[in-house]
Amino acid sequence: MHFNELGLAEPLLRAVREQGYDTPTPIQAQAIPVVLKGSDLMGGAQTGTGKTAGFTLPMLHRLALEPSKKDARGRVCIRALILTPTRELAAQVEESVRTYGKYMPLTSMVMFGGVGMQPQINALRRGVDILVATPGRLLDHHQQGTLDLSHVQIFVLDEADRMLDMGFIHDIKKVLAIVPAKKQSLLFSATFSDEIKTLADRLLNQPVLIEVARRNQTAELIDQKVHPVGRERKKELLAHLIKTGDWHQVLVFTRMKHGANRLAEFLNKEGIGAMAIHGNKSQGARTKALAEFKTGDLPVLVATDIAARGIDIDQLPHVINFELPNVPEDYVHRIGRTGRAGAQGEAISLVCVDEDIFLRDIEKLIKRSIPSEIVPGFEPPSGERAEPIVLGRMTIGVGGTRRGLAVVAPA
Repeated sequence: MHFNELGLAEPLLRAVREQGYDTPTPIQAQAIPVVLKGSDLMGGAQTGTGKTAGFTLPMLHRLALEPSKKDARGRVCIRALILTPTRELAAQVEESVRTYGKYMPLTSMVMFGGVGMQPQINALRRGVDILVATPGRLLDHHQQGTLDLSHVQIFVLDEADRMLDMGFIHDIKKVLAIVPAKKQSLLFSATFSDEIKTLADRLLNQPVLIEVARRNQTAELIDQKVHPVGRERKKELLAHLIKTGDWHQVLVFTRMKHGANRLAEFLNKEGIGAMAIHGNKSQGARTKALAEFKTGDLPVLVATDIAARGIDIDQLPHVINFELPNVPEDYVHRIGRTGRAGAQGEAISLVCVDEDIFLRDIEKLIKRSIPSEIVPGFEPPSGERAEPIVLGRMTIGVGGTRRGLAVVAPA
C-alpha cells in the first residue's frame, strides 16, 4: 500500500513525499482511514511506530475541508487539541503538524510549562487552528481566561499510559470537562491497563480499536545485548565502548537526574561530547541538547525515562541502558527508540550484580533471554555481592524495601 491510496489530499501527499515516505507504517495504514471517516479511535502503539503521522495527516485533511472558524473578534478558533505528557513530545508533535501541513492554510502552536506565558498568550490572541499542549500549562491558560476550547472538533490524547504514570489523570478529567462533549476523540497508548480502559470509556464514543505493537514486544530489528560489569566500572566501560566502536548518536539511560548529570560530566572529561536532559534542566537547555543530538553534532545524550519520552529520531543506532530500569516495561519503551523504519538498531545494557533481579524481570516480560557478553578487561569482580539500590527515599532490589516498582520524583 502507498500513501496515495489512503484518500489524503494532494497537499498532504506532497509534504509526505518531501519527507521521503511513500509506504505507510501499519498504524498509519489502519488509523488514517478511520480518522478520515470521523470515527473515534483507540490506538495501541508504542513510540516509533509512526503513530504521530497516523493522526496528524487525517486531522489536517479533515480540518482543511472547511475554512477556519472565527470568533466574535475575528480570531481563528482552536479546532484541534492534541494533549501530550511531556514538553519534548509536544514540541515534536507540533513540528510534525507543521511539516505535514506546510501546503495547507492551517496554523498551529505548541504550549508547555517552563517558559513564559506571554508569548503563548500573544500567539493565542492571533488565533490558531491546532493546539499541541501539555496538561498543566493548558489548564493555567484556561484559568487565566486566555484560552477558548469551545470550538474543538478533534481531540487527541497521546501516550495516555505515560500521562497516567505521571499523575495527570485529574488534569485530563479537567480538560475533558472544558472541551465540547460532541467531538472526534483519538486516544493512543502503548499499554491498555484498566485505568486506560476506564479513561477510554469516558472519552471515546464507539471507538475503532487498532493495536499494531502488542504490549511488551521488542522489535526484531533491535540487537539486544547485556555486558556484565562491576558497579564501579560502568562509566569506564561505556566510554570504552563509545570510543572503540566510534559510536555517534548514542542515547544513554540512567534512573535518576543526578546520575545523568554525573555521567555526562564524566564522558565530557573523557573527550566524548555529552549532555544530560531531565526535569531539572531548563526548557532551553533541553531543546538545545535534543536539537544538537538530532543533527549529530552531539554524540551522546544522557536521559532519564520521563525526559526521554518523545525523543523521536529516525535510524537512531545505539540505545544504552547505563542502568536497567526497575520497571520492566520501561526497558521496552527505552529500546524501542532504535531499530525503526526498517533500520537495524543496537540496545546494550551495562548490568552489575545489583541489577540481576531487574534483568530477570525484563526477560520474563519480553519472553526471551538477552545474550550476555563480557567485554575483555571489564570482567565483573568475582566477589562482588548484590546490594540494594537507593532511589530517593526508597531502596529497591536485593534487600530493598520494594522489589520492583518504585515511586520516584518525575524526571
